[in-house]
Amino acid sequence: MDVLSKSIIFVGGKGGVGKSTSAAAIAWQSAKAGHKTLLVSTDPAHNVGDIFNEQIGGRTKEIADNLHALEIDPEIETENYIKGVKNNIRGTVHTSMMEEVNRQLDTAKASPGADEAALFDKLIHIILEERQHFDKLVFDTAPTGHTIRLLSLPELMGVWIEGLLDKRRKTNENYTALLNDGEPREDPIYDVLRERQERFSKARDILLDAKQTGFVFVLNPERLPILETKKALELLDKYHLHVKTLIINKVLPEQVEGAFFQERKKHETKYMDMIKETFPKQQLLYIPLFSQDIISKQQLEQFSQHFQEGDVI
Repeated sequence: MDVLSKSIIFVGGKGGVGKSTSAAAIAWQSAKAGHKTLLVSTDPAHNVGDIFNEQIGGRTKEIADNLHALEIDPEIETENYIKGVKNNIRGTVHTSMMEEVNRQLDTAKASPGADEAALFDKLIHIILEERQHFDKLVFDTAPTGHTIRLLSLPELMGVWIEGLLDKRRKTNENYTALLNDGEPREDPIYDVLRERQERFSKARDILLDAKQTGFVFVLNPERLPILETKKALELLDKYHLHVKTLIINKVLPEQVEGAFFQERKKHETKYMDMIKETFPKQQLLYIPLFSQDIISKQQLEQFSQHFQEGDVI
């Protein structure tokens, strides 16, 4: 699977298709190959700890040789994010106004998009700073819609901050002209915005670099996951994020017994053809349906072997 050669791998897909298991298997295979690997869960459901039978939480934890894991808690990250904003504006706002500003920011914690903005900040920190300590990063992302919003944020927020910088620049120029002394004024808010813009730009460059970053989507051979994956890939293409690898999980064996499974296999064959027609440019990797849930390192090892056994079309 070509994507395994990337140093940053994002795994996405519809809820319930085996996304977390696939991400864990990719990370497991990477660690076995001798790469120091960090598996990061951005999915609020956090199944990674269950797969490894470990309590992971919000701090990086070693769970096997060469393999570390981290589960990002949106509530904690939002709290940290708001604290960071408060620190950034302290000293730029009059003391008498700070109480009202803090009240507004505390209210903002519950606003739509606050969790995603905080999660995105953490994501950028991992990509730009934490990455120095690891050979590979594997991200187990939340279900499809959330993943798309997360991955499109560098471009969207970059444009938004550029607009804010322009307004701030014009305000400063007008202020300087009004004072009539021609000396530019110090503007710590402008400096903060500029720094954030640079971080977003760096993160975006890394996400768009196909030599460094790869994207995998997981789906089952069923109608709804196929349609949802098609829409997701088309939308990500608009942001120049190209998914080149698909894992088709829970494929029934060629020979099945019993009327129920034979009928099920008939439908599955139709959807397997649909997958080939819908995704002609993607590398397709097929993983069989296992008789049990993947809840141990031994089962994960079995699952991950299929990445090396040529089950690719």
